[in-house]
Amino acid sequence: MDNDSSRHNRHDATTSGREPAEVHCTYPLGQLATAFTTAVTHHDPRVRARAEDCVARWRKVLTGMADGTLTVGSRAPVAGLPAWVTPEVVRGGFATGTPAAGGPPLPHETHAARRAGLPAERRALFAYALTTAGQAELTDLLASGAYGIDLPEEAALLTATWLANHGETATALELLDVLEPFADRLRFLPRPAPAPPSEATSDMVFRWTVGEVRERLQERRPHTDVEAMNEALSVWNPFADELLDHWLKTVRDGRIQAGTPAPEWREQAAALLERYRALAAEHTLCGKHRRPKENAFILRTALEDVVCGRDLDARRRGMVQHAVESMVRRRGAPGTPEHSALRARQAADAARPTHHAMAKLVAVRLADLPADTGTSQAHRFTVPVTPAEHESTGLPISADVPEPIARLVRRALAADVPTLIAAGVVPSAEVLAALVPQLVATATAASYPDLPLRRLMAAAYRAFRNRRSLLLVNLQHQVRFEELPWVRAVERHRQTTDPVRATARRTLANLGELALQGWPGTILPNPLVSELATLARTAGLTLPWTEELAADIFMGTFTPKFPDAARAAAELLGGTLYAAYYGIDCAAVIGIGQEAADGRGRRGASQFAALCHERAGVVGTTWLSVAQGGAVIEQAQILTTHNLALLAGPVGVTPPSGWAALARAAFATTCRLAAQIHGNPRPLTTIKDMAYAWRQVLFYLSMATADERDAVLEQFDDDVARFPDYARGRLAPVLAGVRLVREGGDFGPGDGPADGGARRLVGWTPVGRHWLQA
Repeated sequence: MDNDSSRHNRHDATTSGREPAEVHCTYPLGQLATAFTTAVTHHDPRVRARAEDCVARWRKVLTGMADGTLTVGSRAPVAGLPAWVTPEVVRGGFATGTPAAGGPPLPHETHAARRAGLPAERRALFAYALTTAGQAELTDLLASGAYGIDLPEEAALLTATWLANHGETATALELLDVLEPFADRLRFLPRPAPAPPSEATSDMVFRWTVGEVRERLQERRPHTDVEAMNEALSVWNPFADELLDHWLKTVRDGRIQAGTPAPEWREQAAALLERYRALAAEHTLCGKHRRPKENAFILRTALEDVVCGRDLDARRRGMVQHAVESMVRRRGAPGTPEHSALRARQAADAARPTHHAMAKLVAVRLADLPADTGTSQAHRFTVPVTPAEHESTGLPISADVPEPIARLVRRALAADVPTLIAAGVVPSAEVLAALVPQLVATATAASYPDLPLRRLMAAAYRAFRNRRSLLLVNLQHQVRFEELPWVRAVERHRQTTDPVRATARRTLANLGELALQGWPGTILPNPLVSELATLARTAGLTLPWTEELAADIFMGTFTPKFPDAARAAAELLGGTLYAAYYGIDCAAVIGIGQEAADGRGRRGASQFAALCHERAGVVGTTWLSVAQGGAVIEQAQILTTHNLALLAGPVGVTPPSGWAALARAAFATTCRLAAQIHGNPRPLTTIKDMAYAWRQVLFYLSMATADERDAVLEQFDDDVARFPDYARGRLAPVLAGVRLVREGGDFGPGDGPADGGARRLVGWTPVGRHWLQA
């Protein structure tokens, strides 16, 4: 149902007691073919260049898979590189075999080597960093914070220096022993950057840095069609008016006069033609004036004949007559009020600055800001053109910055998350997930009392979260931040105090609230789940957070955290509408794995997997199709609520608008998705999303009071009435189903409709077509 491997993390998906899952080359071959086609056929040279880069990367993937230097599906996929090395990863979680911190030296490394009188080689820089001079430079960087870390490896030597400066020489040497075998290949030095303004912790985050925004602005190119239109409005339309006005001087009683025009008229005509040649040489974007069927072309070429002494025959005079009448009829004669008003509007449109020109101006405005961070004053850079800027650029005074340019600048706005959401900078939960590491880095690094170390670990964490997830099988998990050797080396310096735990817990609850309130009916993306899990650990909460699994590589079983999450959900949802609708025996779920000594472990996981298979109607686990795997995964999400129970229970999220309002908002998403199924040639992904949104509706209703729940259910009919018949038809069995359950009924066995046509809405069907496709 969803074959896009790039949408999911790959851990927790494997067989149990069977041969390890293998990853085949079909997907990389398809991606290589797509990239190659784009590189050969696309009209934009920049797109072709990016596609050529993709072709090179996918060739690396296939070559590595063929010669055995790549083990796709492993958390250490590159032969000779440990798991902690950040790999270069392409779409779908495939490593290319190249370390992200590898490649040729970057400009700051070359500059450092030149300054130290060394060859521009990483091993030489590594050795220099261990000298007295090198240690002094790194110590200064630690103290000032004037460094940038783009990949976690760039924090390694700074960490070793911090350890040495604090009397932990042995630990520093152990860390250097781990790093030294890769000193010639990996970049362990940070790049210079402006020092941070202060160390005060803040809830301000930003989506893009100022440098990224400037780069995007500078990449904008003139739009050829817009430039041609402006040329037509400002140059060729006025010239056509001059031609028309000149021919109108020959009109008597509504007809173009035959015979030889007056000498003065011919002299003016010759001047017009001379000006045309000058305009045509200078203004080459618009070719409309060269088209033989255009009125301006007819008038101009007829003028050329007259100036050359050739009399117009009856046919040519007729063409000129028709062109003149047509132009006057459409716009009026030049100089009339209606014609003047039209040309004034067109001139104003043509004088309006292009997006390209305004992008250049805004990029100049941003030039003096630090490139590595956002700005809290983004609005200052989108004000209208000033008189001084008019003098330097020629742009009209008070011209507004176009909204697409202003929207781009707002991506560098540094503010708290609610402000960014309100400003439209965070349009989805996926974008929120990309911002959250900035907050989590601050919250988790607060455990380090020492200021330079706290700043270093926060920067390393932010860089680590840029690490792309690998495709993993056989119950492996992604490399965690605390597994990095330099992070382990300073672990004992962490002091998770009560204030630190309280801050982390508050941040966790706030983020959970924002995710639910901001995008009701939308699944929590895996990167956001990972950040919530990190915050929970810092807050001292041991919670079983679960990720969305990939149906295309799922092999039928789960890790122990899934039954743990199901038990937590069952304890919260016993006796609720949610449990009744999905037919969950909460007591039985709570008992999963309880006979084991610790109530956890593999036995509980196998029991949970068996329960999910049974509920999905999937027999056996030897081999699962994508549809069967998706159905089993969906039942796991139903039983665990995909982290909703954790947020509403242990985390203590309480939406400001209330659970009932949240349920109605999620139902609006359900209705919108139901409408999108109609006429959709590939509706299965939409059906899956609709089922998830409906699951949220039921969960939120179960958190509301009985009176609130009943009131919302009554409002659903009014909500559905706003949508077309084809959407209402698909929603009717769903609403009949929830009413059936509310009145004490059940769906009974099988997947067919129950009393009154009621159906239980799930997103996956293991065999055949989904009933929503009918």
